[in-house]
Amino acid sequence: MAVVTGGHTFDVPNFHRLFRDLEGVDPYIQSIDDFAASPKEVRQSYDAIVFFIMMLPSPEDEGHEWYAGKPLTALSELGEVPQGIVIFHHALFAYPQWPQWDEIVGISNRKGGYELGVRVTTNVALDHPITRGSGSCTMIDETYTLPNASEGSQILLTCQHSSSMKTLAWIRQYRQSRVFCYQGGHDNSAWSQPTFREVLRRGILWSADRLST
Repeated sequence: MAVVTGGHTFDVPNFHRLFRDLEGVDPYIQSIDDFAASPKEVRQSYDAIVFFIMMLPSPEDEGHEWYAGKPLTALSELGEVPQGIVIFHHALFAYPQWPQWDEIVGISNRKGGYELGVRVTTNVALDHPITRGSGSCTMIDETYTLPNASEGSQILLTCQHSSSMKTLAWIRQYRQSRVFCYQGGHDNSAWSQPTFREVLRRGILWSADRLST
């Protein structure tokens, strides 16, 4: 799978460690520039693409350095093939003026705030292969006050904290792609939590149609 980053700093060693430790996935961590500059056949060869980006305001093919490729073209081609899409944490805020990202995420008017260091408890809202075997989970994380996932999404995890949106993880369909969105995961306080890791792992595998149970 591709893990696409950009537009936001992160804890590089622990981020790489997180994905290396997820059983059953083979991560290729890369910048949005590398992804957008790759040939189409390479981009569409991944079983799943995890987006950990916070690029603003909308993707464009022009007006940037040559090495950045054509991000508008690359992202507009998402969903052309049955390839998993994972929208991870601050990627929910990416491209706030681009309707196509609204459609992928399942939230329009993606405006909201955030709060760091919140002790948040997630609850399972739906018995699904991604959440099967998981129970309530408490961890320290960054929360968002975005609108909740809209119609067309199946809600997997919820939260009742006043500083957080209620819907924390959900799935939906975008063109030919299965989409898994996960609001959690700001830093290693969440990444090191076993239940968080397992939900992320299973969400990635589900999006790639590689989760059997």
